[in-house]
Amino acid sequence: MELKYELNQKQTLSQHMVQSREILQMSAVELEAYIENLSMENPVIELDESGHYEADTSHEDLQRKLDWLEATDMQNRVYYQQEREDEEQQQNWRHRRDTQEDLQEYLRSQLLFASYSAKERSALEFMIQSLDSRGYFTEEISFVSQYCAVPVETVEKLLLDLQGLDPAGVGARDLKECLILQLRRKEGRQSGEKISLAESLLDFMDEIAKNHLSEIAKKLRLPMEEIVKACNELRKLNPKPGSSFSSREQLRYISPDVVVVKLQDRFEILINEYQYPGFSISAYYQKMQRTTEDKEARGYLTKMIQQAEWVRSCINQRSATLLRVMGALVEHQKEFFAYGILHKCPMGLSDIAEKLNLHESTVSRTLRGKYLQCAWGVFPLNYFLTTTVTKAPGQQGEKTPEQVKAMIRQVIDGEDKKRPYSDQTISERLKELGVEISRRTVNKYRQEMQMPDKSGRKEW
Repeated sequence: MELKYELNQKQTLSQHMVQSREILQMSAVELEAYIENLSMENPVIELDESGHYEADTSHEDLQRKLDWLEATDMQNRVYYQQEREDEEQQQNWRHRRDTQEDLQEYLRSQLLFASYSAKERSALEFMIQSLDSRGYFTEEISFVSQYCAVPVETVEKLLLDLQGLDPAGVGARDLKECLILQLRRKEGRQSGEKISLAESLLDFMDEIAKNHLSEIAKKLRLPMEEIVKACNELRKLNPKPGSSFSSREQLRYISPDVVVVKLQDRFEILINEYQYPGFSISAYYQKMQRTTEDKEARGYLTKMIQQAEWVRSCINQRSATLLRVMGALVEHQKEFFAYGILHKCPMGLSDIAEKLNLHESTVSRTLRGKYLQCAWGVFPLNYFLTTTVTKAPGQQGEKTPEQVKAMIRQVIDGEDKKRPYSDQTISERLKELGVEISRRTVNKYRQEMQMPDKSGRKEW
């Protein structure tokens, strides 16, 4: 009997440890769902009647932050005032979303007085609903014909009508057709008329993307000035005519787990505890657990009460651990919070773990899936885990990838655009500035910043 009891105790302890680790790595949003689900499974848990802490304290917290910032600079004061406005806007997000005009509504408004049969209007509505976020029509004509029970010729005519609406380029089936539609409308040409040079250049889109304009000029036997002028016309077109309209998919808002407020001489760390509901243990079931003579009922209630108490303890421990870890993170990254993203310091899990005497896995779980809000924006906590970049011999200080990217951009901004630098030359320039990275790494960082290569930056 004692062995069985000891095994049950070990099993319970193991389950509690697993549950504690799971709660530690939950974000505020995940913890909210966890508590609400637990309340439906465990009858002794009573959620606070006020619901989320956010309903009672978010206004107070925001007011408190504004009070703290009275002695600080105007930039932060405006920033947190905007947070109060954002809170009110988020509460009315669904209403705002319904009142915004999307692409489909805009197209329908242009067809209100058009004369179509019931089947044609039904097919046209289907085609409008089939447009993707770019405003492109990607369905097969034959499928629309079959699905809407109208002839293929009718669908083709309706597509031409759709492509004649604003914005120019809507209803195109690919990028080339989208740009052709815009060029023809801009130039006042109809299909079948002599095409312009700009339209003929659409057959050289790969070369244009690589900025190989001299090759195009040779193939077409035209002066470079004409090619450059036509390319500039193409660059004024919109490859995604539907992108300026509101999306039909609801945006996902990020709820920060931590807010860092900059004061004159220190940083204040706020843990988001008002996102998830508070709960208590039912006094009724606690009394029943003490007084019932039904052993099975008493055993069940004891188990449920212990579970609720353990979860509450785990949530408190989560907040305490998160606060400790964030204190160490903010201290390590104080240059970032004071001056901005280009001042982020190299930092690994071990830097925090050693300072707090925690295991690296505990720090990792604490950071995982959580977000921080500060004066510079909202960041995942893992964003602050940064490797270092090799220093040039004899140089002091370490650089993060973000800082090196900023240096690459600075080097490129200062180049002669008629003779842009190669990646190897950029690597050599960086070495002169104290950072030693290979040509391949320069290429990698440049692509991550979506900056073209040497030929793509050349001005003709």
